[in-house]
Amino acid sequence: MAALVLLAGGTCAVLLLLLCGTGPACVLAALTLLAALLCGSVLVASGSRSHVCVLVLGDLGRSPRMTYHALSLVRNGFTVTLAGFRETDPHRDVLDNPKIKIHQLSDFPALKVGPRLLRYILKVTVQALQLFYELLKIDPPSFILLQNPPGLPAIAVTWLFCLLRRCQLIIDWHNYGYSIMRLTNGPRHPIVHIAKWYEKIFGRLSNYNFCVTNAMKEDLLHNWRIKAITLYDKPAAIFKETPVELQHQLFMKLAVDYAPFNARSDCTEAHMERSAFTEKNLTTDTVTHGDGRPALLISSTSWTEDEDFSVLLSALQDYDTFITNGSKLPSLVCVITGKGPLKEYYCKLIRELQLENVQICTPWLEAEDYPVLLGSADLGVCLHKSSSGLDLPMKVVDMFGCCLPVCAIKFKCLHELVKHNENGLTFEDSEELAAHLKMLLTDFTSRSSKLQQFRQNLHESKQMRWDESWDQTVLPIFRDNCTTLQKA
Repeated sequence: MAALVLLAGGTCAVLLLLLCGTGPACVLAALTLLAALLCGSVLVASGSRSHVCVLVLGDLGRSPRMTYHALSLVRNGFTVTLAGFRETDPHRDVLDNPKIKIHQLSDFPALKVGPRLLRYILKVTVQALQLFYELLKIDPPSFILLQNPPGLPAIAVTWLFCLLRRCQLIIDWHNYGYSIMRLTNGPRHPIVHIAKWYEKIFGRLSNYNFCVTNAMKEDLLHNWRIKAITLYDKPAAIFKETPVELQHQLFMKLAVDYAPFNARSDCTEAHMERSAFTEKNLTTDTVTHGDGRPALLISSTSWTEDEDFSVLLSALQDYDTFITNGSKLPSLVCVITGKGPLKEYYCKLIRELQLENVQICTPWLEAEDYPVLLGSADLGVCLHKSSSGLDLPMKVVDMFGCCLPVCAIKFKCLHELVKHNENGLTFEDSEELAAHLKMLLTDFTSRSSKLQQFRQNLHESKQMRWDESWDQTVLPIFRDNCTTLQKA
């Protein structure tokens, strides 16, 4: 085992030197981590056969697939350490589960000065040291289930940790990290080439791999010689159509902070309570949709470079013009949820729009409110354009779970999820999206409308849910290996 520890330490030192060069600070960082590994060799021990560390080097509240993994594991008798940043809270089901221990990681703040490459190298070096130290603090696991991206430096660090702890590394490939870096740095930037080499080399060292599409499975095998199992995103049980009574409660709650949810006119009847979309008779306690209500359009985003929201904003301008020019269309409330680096940029563009028949708001919803709002909407819009062309937008999966038809921008493997003219429509530009909005929202409440036909198709499709898919695809991996560990 000492040889393995030495190999782990040496490999880590080489990795840091490859990434950072041979300057004094870089050499010191490599030697520090090597010393940490050697000192930690006295702690070598395999973890509990039923304990899993689910790890994401990102915000847990915005990593639903990984929290679903955690919930599925505990449902099948495992205990889980869920490790990641805690910028936003995950769903209450995760927070309240006694078998899930959340281990908060600290994000290294980005430096504001110096060359971008140098700043990134420094951040990666510090994160590598920090992550290894944090992994030593958790209860010893038998498995680490790691989300990628972000995988730099997480894949290398967790691989070395697994060598030391004699546990197994499972990577869940959501996309390629280097392809995301390519959006901001350009395809020829050195850091993009380093990241691609890194993912390719260290990705091969995992024990098992899952990925989100068949296209990615084939790409991993043919280009990187990595065997993966396709685990499609599926909606959790919390994503379903929302009863009108619950819709009204949410609309009234949101109306406190967001004007588009308020009733269009003051309510003069004391026994009635109204939102923009619903009305409640306080005497009979009955709730109905209001006559002539606006349509509710929803989109969610992480406000990053792979989603161009100017496409949606331009389409909304065209929709507004349709109504101004006499088209019989409902007024529209567009809700765009999420957090991310480009949010303020797009909010500024939204404030500059002069729309008469369209209202836009950009709330951050509590984890428990998001599925309720999806289940209350009339139409979803997805602007996710995969940086690799190989992943699928989870937001659409959630929308389909709520039987919510979707308009989605086209990219390479979207057909694995969105069936054009069956459960939604695809588009290539703002003009095509505007035309889709006009067609779908004409008489949108009528049972014979195209929108309602799509909704009915989703009803009849009887989609597989996350729990069923996970039990068929992932559970055998854990159970078989637990049996092997027990025999060993």
